[in-house]
Parts: sequence; structure tokens; C-alpha cells
Amino acid sequence: MFAEPSDREALRFGEKSLTHAELHRAAGTLAERLKGNSRVAVWATSTLETCVSVVAGLLAGVAIVPLKGVVLPRRALTSNIDALAEAWQWTGDDVLVHGLPLFHVHGLGIGILGALRLGGSVRHVRFSPAAIGHELATGATMMFGVPTMYHRIAEAVEQDTALADRFRRARLLVSGSAALPASDHERIAKATGQGIVERYGMSETLMNVSVRFDGDRRPGAVGLPVDGVEVRVVDEQGDDVGIGAIGEIEVRGPNLFLEYLNRPDVTEAAFRDGWFKTGDMAARDPDGYLRIVGRRATDLIKSGGYKIGAGEIENALLEHPAVAEVAVTGEPDDDLGERIVAWVVPSGEAPAPSVLSDHVARLLSPHKRPRVVRYLDALPRNEMGKVLKRELS
Repeated sequence: MFAEPSDREALRFGEKSLTHAELHRAAGTLAERLKGNSRVAVWATSTLETCVSVVAGLLAGVAIVPLKGVVLPRRALTSNIDALAEAWQWTGDDVLVHGLPLFHVHGLGIGILGALRLGGSVRHVRFSPAAIGHELATGATMMFGVPTMYHRIAEAVEQDTALADRFRRARLLVSGSAALPASDHERIAKATGQGIVERYGMSETLMNVSVRFDGDRRPGAVGLPVDGVEVRVVDEQGDDVGIGAIGEIEVRGPNLFLEYLNRPDVTEAAFRDGWFKTGDMAARDPDGYLRIVGRRATDLIKSGGYKIGAGEIENALLEHPAVAEVAVTGEPDDDLGERIVAWVVPSGEAPAPSVLSDHVARLLSPHKRPRVVRYLDALPRNEMGKVLKRELS
């Protein structure tokens, strides 16, 4: 599961660090105490101690529960890490920096365990563009982040050419957990020369799809399935929707979870003929690249007989200079079925709603324009930076 012990730095959290050899010894000692248990819960704070605990559990053959209910087997972790190593040309020579929480597969399953399996290093920081930039200037080669982080990076590198030069040094910048707005993708590329690599994954599946290191880093697209993973986009009956149409992503491969802990009914309902039903909606480009539309429950809007993805409307609105942040939802409408609602954090003085509605109609098409625009001081978000759309009402 892990690289051989060595004197190479494995983990760094602030001023505290461990080499691969020190991690092996510390985790090995704890593993002896854990043997005989069937599972161990870990309060997965972003600390060195969490990493030691997780590694110890894996060495002891004990199921580690970072207080989430998705049961992931070792074959899911190892096969997925190896597939990402191939896709991203990720090796033990890389030094990864990130500020992601460790209760999530992005931060823990791939960010920590991935680097340890490959014999590389991880530097965990309290996120800020300056903190990431410092690490990239002192040996870090890769960064994992989420769109909220990259939005702040885009603002920072536009204002600070020295910071932009630090980000220019990175070998790879990876974004996930939500769609990266095309505007932030383009702002970072213009300031630093870096094209962001987007990927798509879930707790139940780890990483399904990614832009490869040498692939087309196309704004709004998450690339192709990684090695060993099968992905299809289907309608309600499980039939392929074809190029350009919106459907649900279903996944099959060694990356899949085993079960929702103690929930056999929910586990059974999540599969169709061996394919895991993700609940995420997407469309395929002609070359197979996936474009994530959003969650079926919150981001697919059925209005006037059309299936409309909230994500493309959000990207269109973000191109307007008066829009700093935005979330798009649907709400019941007696005539249309659902009407499109835009929740906007303005960058200055709020424009008239008709200005934004007309802007979307010009960029996309009239039936995708917001029928309602509501202004907010901030969007509700979780710790990963995802907008909590269920709180918008």
C-alpha cells in the first residue's frame, strides 16, 4: 500500500513533519494497538495525527472510518491512485501542497495516501494564495484545490506578479469537488501560464474522470475516464443519451465502494446492473470529454420542456463584470414547470435583473435565461467550498 521507509519527508503540517521512516515507525506502533478491532473511527481533523492514525489502521488491516458511511476497500484506493499517477505523471519526486480537509477523499484518500503510496511528500497548509505560493517557491510541484480556492488564487495572481511567478513554477494544478468556472480558469491561465487540470470524483468512487497531464485542459471539461474505470451517460431507463445531451453519470470499475455502512437498502438502490448511479448529470463532447452539469436533485432544471444544466448558466453569468459569485436553481412554476432563478453576489452595484437575463439569452439561448434574479451578500457554502443550494429559498 505504501512506499518503502526512507529519510525523505513524507508529511508536513506547519512546523511538524515526518519522514517516510518516522511515519512507518509511528504508525507501526499504533497499528499493534489497533489489531483485533474490526473498525476504528477517526476524528479526521487536518493534522499530522490524523494521517498517522489512518496509516496505522491500514497497516493493521482495520477498517478506518473518518466519520463518513462509505466503505472503501483497499483495491479501490490502490487502483485509483495508480490510475491517477499514470494520468497526471505523478511520481515519488513530486511534492504536493494542499489545504483540503481530511474527512474527504480528495484531501485524505488521494491527497495524503496517494503521495505516501508513490513515495512522495505532502505539505498541508492553512489555505491562502500566499501560503500555497510559498510552498511552490520552496520545492512543492503540485497543488490540489477546489474552485473556491482557485477563485481566490485568480484574484491574487492578477494583483501580484511575484505570486503569479510562483504559481508559474508548478508542474500541476488540480481542481475538483465542483466545476471550476471558465472565467477563473482563463484568469489563472492569463496571469500564470498554467492550465488547470480538472477531475471528477465522489466519496463512493474516488476519481472517475480527469484531464490528463498532457491532455487538452479545456475550461468546463473534466476529461476522460481514468484507467480501469468505465463511465456512461444515460437517461432514466439506462440508455445512452448520445453526444451533447444531458444524462446521469453511471460508473463501473475497481474504484467503487463496497456499501453504505449498515444501509443495505440504500446500497442496493444505488446500483443498476452493476453500474453505480452517481446522481450527477453531464454531457459528452464529440471527443468523449465530460462536462459536469451538476447534481440531478439540485442542478438539473426542467423548464418549458427543456432539460437545462445550472452550471452553464452560472458560467455565463460569471462572464458579466457585475457578477462576483452566482448559483442557479429552479423553483416551481405553473406555466414552465420550473423557472430558472439566479442567486447573485454582485461585484459592485447590483445591475437590473433584466441586464443579467438578457446577457444569458445572448450567450446561450432565450429559454436558458433567468426568470428571477435575487441578490445576496454571500452564498452559503460548506467546508469544501461547495454552494449549499438547498439553503437558497
